[in-house]
Amino acid sequence: MKKLLLIVIKFYRKNISPMKAPCCIYTPTCSEYAMQAIEKYGAFKGGFMAIKRILRCHPYHKGGYDPVK
Repeated sequence: MKKLLLIVIKFYRKNISPMKAPCCIYTPTCSEYAMQAIEKYGAFKGGFMAIKRILRCHPYHKGGYDPVK
């Protein structure tokens, strides 16, 4: 499951993300954060952390530096 999620994120970063304007308010970007979280914590916990991060990524949130802890 972990490998599948990483493949999906890599596909998104290579094929879909370049077609959009850069808009992530966080460093590292949400997709990079998701990859790091899944690699470090596994598919379930890392995926949950990534979903929480994506839900916080909107114009009304402060953003900034938010590494995987």
